Amino acid sequence: MFHVAPSLIRFWESEFDIIQPKKNRKGNRQFTKEDIENVKTIFHLVKEKGFTLQGAKEMLKNDQSSIKDKMELIDSLRKVRQFLTEMRDKLH
Repeated sequence: MFHVAPSLIRFWESEFDIIQPKKNRKGNRQFTKEDIENVKTIFHLVKEKGFTLQGAKEMLKNDQSSIKDKMELIDSLRKVRQFLTEMRDKLH
């Protein structure tokens, strides 16, 4: 989903306490929808915005709801852009 190595997700799990997937008997992680949203937030801060891990931790501690609102807005804008691009391509 994020096109990163599973080891990176496991590392983030150890670094950020907001990611807490359950593990089955085999030790496989079972992520909840909330866990996935939290990974998405961390991915956005670290990979897209270029924050260090410490910077991302501070952002999450200080203003997590604002970050999620901005991410939702960015997601919506990307969908609008994709829709408009598809419409433009159909018209040509």
